[in-house]
Amino acid sequence: MTLAFRLLATDGLARAGILQTAHGEVQTPAFMPVGTAGTVKAMTSDSVRATGTQMVLANAYHLMLRPGGERIASLGGLHRFMDWPQPILTDSGGFQVMSLADFRKIEEDGVTFRSHIDGSYHRLTPERSTEIQYLLDATISMAFDECTPYPVTYEVAAASMRLSMRWAERSRRAFRPRPGYGQFGIVQGSVFPELRAESASSLVRIGFEGYAIGGLAVGEGQEAMFAVLDTTVPLLPSDAPRYLMGVGTPADLLGAVSRGVDLFDCVIPTRGGRTGRAYTSLGVLNLRNARHAADERPLDPSCACPTCRKFSRAYLHHLFKCAEMLGPMLLTWHNVHYYQALMQSLREAIRGQSLAQCIADIEARWAENET
Repeated sequence: MTLAFRLLATDGLARAGILQTAHGEVQTPAFMPVGTAGTVKAMTSDSVRATGTQMVLANAYHLMLRPGGERIASLGGLHRFMDWPQPILTDSGGFQVMSLADFRKIEEDGVTFRSHIDGSYHRLTPERSTEIQYLLDATISMAFDECTPYPVTYEVAAASMRLSMRWAERSRRAFRPRPGYGQFGIVQGSVFPELRAESASSLVRIGFEGYAIGGLAVGEGQEAMFAVLDTTVPLLPSDAPRYLMGVGTPADLLGAVSRGVDLFDCVIPTRGGRTGRAYTSLGVLNLRNARHAADERPLDPSCACPTCRKFSRAYLHHLFKCAEMLGPMLLTWHNVHYYQALMQSLREAIRGQSLAQCIADIEARWAENET
């Protein structure tokens, strides 16, 4: 048996389910904090677990460069290496293919690129990416693809998507099925509905344990992203998990869950935590702002995380003004906790057939506190 996915409830297009894996269950819809290099920045594994996080994301590209897939395998795999026995999903390196445009050459066989660390040359193919993810012992591996940039012409998007589909076939052939493990294909095609449809059809024909929607949150804007989801999500199998890559803000999550997406990852909560940006039930706060300097209130009165239970906005402001590392640590903990609490409320609302009201209440509270 590979991955098993079971729907528990639906509310409109939204779904609540259980993803059963070799490393435990994941209640969906779920958000994965990003642990690119085998760590969620500014957090210990225990603190990540304490937020209610069920699964994290790591990146095959970064881990292949240091310390290397073979080394991690020799040390017992990524779960042991980073003290995370729960599920791990690994990105294949396709996003870096796009982001390292000045350092790589794309060919039919794969990508040759220079390391952003030391300039050394490396080769990444669908087969090698899949092998690295196997060495890492990733619970969910991603097919190797080219993340299409934005803006882009139809012709360039079509060529990029079709290359990714050929790579998807090779990734699937290289994948080694094991009980409780799986591989997801990635739908590409930029903002062009017919290309998205062609890509989804190709991936369903190949057959994967789950299906991701890639190439979004790269500058197209929320309206265009939601339009892509409106046309793409219905084309994906209803009995498999659907994963929207690299998304997003709390508002993005509300819109995507209501359109039937099950899994998410994004650096926003952790990056915001390191830069003084807090995501709360009251909206977004900038803790560097002087208006927080004498504010004795907790960051979010509705939040049960240690940051909100023990510290004031004034103290957090002080930590960021003094560049103390505890500031990013406490705010990252809060942000990840808030994201997980948000997802929990959405799961409960779907099961209770009250998602529309839940989203309306969340958005109303944000609007009340806008300044």
